[in-house]
Parts: sequence; structure tokens; C-alpha cells
Amino acid sequence: MKAIILARVSTEEQKEAGNSLPAQIERLKSYCKRKGFEIAKVFSFDESAYKTKRDDFDRALEYIKSAKEKIVVCFDKVDRFSRNVFDKRVSSLYELAMKDKIELHFASDNLIITPDISATEKFHFGINLGLAKYYSDAISDNVKRAYENKIKKGEWIGKAPIGYTNIKDDNENKDITPDPARAHFIVKIFEMYATSNCSLLFIKDGMEKLGLKGTANPDKALTKSMIYNILKNPFYYGMMRIKGELYPHKYQPLIPKALFDKCQEVMLGYHKKPFKYASKPFVLRGMIKCADCGCTITPETARGHIYYSCTNYRGYHKKRTYIREEDLMKPIYDVLKNIKLPDNKIQMITEDLKRTHEAKNRFHEQSLRVLRQEYDKTQKRIDKAFDMATDGCITTSMFNKKLKEYKEKQEEINEKIERYTQADEKFYLTANTVLKLAQKAYEIFQSSEISEKRQLLNFLLQNLKLQGKKLLFELKTPFDTVLQVNKCSTLLRW
Repeated sequence: MKAIILARVSTEEQKEAGNSLPAQIERLKSYCKRKGFEIAKVFSFDESAYKTKRDDFDRALEYIKSAKEKIVVCFDKVDRFSRNVFDKRVSSLYELAMKDKIELHFASDNLIITPDISATEKFHFGINLGLAKYYSDAISDNVKRAYENKIKKGEWIGKAPIGYTNIKDDNENKDITPDPARAHFIVKIFEMYATSNCSLLFIKDGMEKLGLKGTANPDKALTKSMIYNILKNPFYYGMMRIKGELYPHKYQPLIPKALFDKCQEVMLGYHKKPFKYASKPFVLRGMIKCADCGCTITPETARGHIYYSCTNYRGYHKKRTYIREEDLMKPIYDVLKNIKLPDNKIQMITEDLKRTHEAKNRFHEQSLRVLRQEYDKTQKRIDKAFDMATDGCITTSMFNKKLKEYKEKQEEINEKIERYTQADEKFYLTANTVLKLAQKAYEIFQSSEISEKRQLLNFLLQNLKLQGKKLLFELKTPFDTVLQVNKCSTLLRW
């Protein structure tokens, strides 16, 4: 049988830590030789599995689809296939394998996908994809934590708002300072609006006459929305808003908070009575679509019960059909009860996952080794620079500049090491946590508040539709296979 080899990397660490393209290709060639496969073509490319546009992978996919006979598609590991379980290419190749048009081989994971695989293999494949995504997400989360630390230090991430300017000091450190050309305009905008006698349009026209532009681009005209955004931005009195939360920043405020609050009071208006609308809590609100017309199924309360019905926005139905919430929940309760796995199956699957991911552990160790070598290399440079400064070969100023540069590099390396370490510590723990959640899904659901119930259902279910009075839905991966595994009396390796 002919075989196609696909090798992929997406980061420098992967290239340097035993996961380089030549290393992958060499392993896969040896694998094909052991299996007796004839190598028809080799694809190798450097692109992220999270990109929507993956030209190199798409070319390989088209080649595979055009094959006139059954072929074997070889990857080194599942995470070389994809780290995005929602990637359409994953389902495309998986469907070809299920139609027996191709075989998917993951050499280092010792996993083969064919139409004859058991529910356990399907579950392993789903878990492998899920854990690959988790591994990448865990590193991403730690990058976010690094940004959070900057926020806690009062450092703004991004372009400075109008009235401020981004600069770099003599040591190349980024900073934000008031813009001498425009800061006074911002103060004037707040002072004018606080009088409650100036509209947004009046202020815009006045600022334009004085020469204020909305951005650094002189062709960009000032608009009312820009004035509104300036008046709503707490950055000008010393706070920065990030994802709806306020944090103090370390930069020079342009206005006092009292002036900002006065402007918010004027904007709100004394004649208005602000209120906060809180939707009534319903477990399935906004989660179900009508199977016939595609409109949303909405809840309402009548005679002490909660009923759901189609909005019939498109006028498809002649008569609205109402169904009680407890009737809709019955099939969901059945799934939550049947998704439970016994302890012996939990233990068996968890142990098997550990064995199949030994290759990932090796990659992890190699990555850390490369980072530590880079750290030691930088430390030797610091020691050498110190000796040169002591001997008078370089000035103290030159030494301080290089020392700062090297220390920043070491700090970056330490952050990478910490991210990799934390991701590794949680890697297998996550698999066991997912299985434990499945084991106690019904009990957790019953004891949760409505908001928590909604989160759990969104985590487990997808494509909820109401057909007549019957609720249709699908379980998300890997819980769909957990349900299949639970129906098997014995778990056997393929």
C-alpha cells in the first residue's frame, strides 16, 4: 500500500527539540519501512494548526482526496495533525478514514484510524486531540498571565489613547506620556462637557476648528463617537479598562476623577431613571433552535410551569407548539446518567493515555533542555562581560546596557520554562478530570445553580434542536465516545 508522509512544525522550540521536520520525516520513513508501505509523497511545512488559512495543509489534503486508490496518511503524532479540534480538516480526513478511503497512522502515538476501530480507539483519538488542544491552550493561558502581571504593574498593553503617546526611553523601555500636542484638547473636552451645556456635536466642531484629529493620521476626521469614547475612557483620570475591569495605571493622569465622574453624570442625564434588566433564569434559554424553521426556542412561565416554544419569526408554523421544561430535560437527564463510567474503566483509560503520550513527554523534556542551555549560554555571556568590565576592556555604561539586555533575555527564558512546566504538570491530570466529570455529571448538574447548569450543558452538548416535541442534540467530543465506551462490557485494544 502507498503512503503519504505529512510533517509539520509551528514553533522554534519544536524545530529545536527533536520535533524538527527532518526528524519527523526520518521517523515516519522508518515507520513506513517497518510496515511495508511504499512512500508516494512527502509533505513538510511550517504553519500553525490554529490558522484558519492553512495553504500547505490544504494542498496535501487535495492530493489525498485525488488519490485513485486507498492510501495511508502518516503523521508523527496527533498534535502534528492538529491542535484545533474544530478544524474542518480534522473531520474531513477522519471521514475519509471512516469511508475506508484512507488510513490515518500516528506513528509515535501507536494509533491507527480505520473504519474497524473500536469505541475505545475513537475515544483515545478524541482525547488525544483534546489534550493536544489543551496543551497549546495551557501555554497560551500562561502567556496571558504574563500580560496580567504587566497589568498589575500598571502597564498598558497596546496603543496609547488620544492625548497620550507611546515612547521608548534611552534604555529602549516602552513608556506612555502625555502628548504635548493634544493632551490639552482632552482636558478641554471634559471641561466643556461637564458644564452640561455642550453637546457631542458642538464639542466635535469646536475641537476640529482648533486642529484636533481623531488619530495620528491627519486625513482622519474627528467624529462624535470619538468624543463619546474619550468621555467614557477612565484612562484619563488614572484607570485603564481591560475586559470590563478597571485597573490603576502608572502613567500621568490628564484630569481629576471628579471631573470624569461629573461628565458621566451629565451623560446619564438627571431626567433618566437608569435600571438594570435581568433576564429570568431559564436553563435552556437561547440554547435550542427549531428543527423546522431555524428560529430560537424561547421560554415563558404560565400557570406555575416553564414552557418552551418556537418564536415563529419567519411565520413557518400555523400554530405554536408548547412543551414543558421538565419534558425537554428528560433526554438530557438520561444522557447525564448514562455517561457515567465505572472506576475500573476510568483507571484503565487514564493509564493507557499515559503510555500513549510518552513521546510527548520526551518532546517536553527536550524543549526544557534547549531552554536551560540557552539560559546557561546567556549567563556565560554575563560573566564574560563582567570580566571585560573589570579588566577595563569595556566601559561601565556598556556593561550595564549588555547586563540589562541579557537579564531580560534570561527572564523571558524563565517564563517559557515556567509555562512549559505548568502545562506538563496539568497534562495528564486534565484527562482524568474530564473522565471524573463524566462520572459525576448528573450529580453535579442536580446540585448546581441555573447559571452553572447552563455552563455544564454548553460544555457537554451541541446542536440542540426541537423537532415537534422531541429534543434532539449531540454530545461533544470526547463525551460522545464516553457514552459508547460505557455500553461496552469489555474494553479491548484494537
